[in-house]
Amino acid sequence: MPNKTLIIGILACLICFTSYAQDKKTKKEKKELPKEVVIDSIIEVSKPINPLSPAKAAFYSAILPGLGQAYNKKYWKIPIVYGAIGTGVYFYISNNKEYNRFRDAYKSRLAGFTNDEFYIASDGSQLSTPTVTTEKLEDAQEFYRRNKEISLLVTLGLYALNIIDANVDAHLLQYNVDENLSLAPHYKFNEFDATSNLGLTLNFKF
Repeated sequence: MPNKTLIIGILACLICFTSYAQDKKTKKEKKELPKEVVIDSIIEVSKPINPLSPAKAAFYSAILPGLGQAYNKKYWKIPIVYGAIGTGVYFYISNNKEYNRFRDAYKSRLAGFTNDEFYIASDGSQLSTPTVTTEKLEDAQEFYRRNKEISLLVTLGLYALNIIDANVDAHLLQYNVDENLSLAPHYKFNEFDATSNLGLTLNFKF
């Protein structure tokens, strides 16, 4: 009987000691926990999409060519826009000037005059036979009239292209082209049957 009491007492002491040690260890681990948990990741917030931006860029380019490109911060395109439209305007003015020149001479001959510029020699003397015949005047008018119309159409086309370019650029500037979304070629060699696979891999990163 005394032995049983002694054994029970020893077991009770061991249980109390184990519980105390476990409780002390738990409290120690709680004290060692950091106050802050730092997550090694960066969340980038993408810029909000402005649905009116393409319309604004197109409107600015319609008011003044090149202004939409400046709005999109594509400043290097502005000289190209003015060079293209300026070339079209130059050819239109040049062809229109030549057309009016031959038309005035033709109208003068129809009125019975022989004093147009083609009746005048380089030294200023009057010629009996013009250097350009009346038929050639008609052909020249037709030639320069057609070139004038083509120059006008090309100039208007370049003006419209300037507006379209500003609009498309504003759209593309809002596309997500970062590394979280990528399309890359994929090549894999199969070691079992010595064949290769070629394709495209689309990656999404969240």
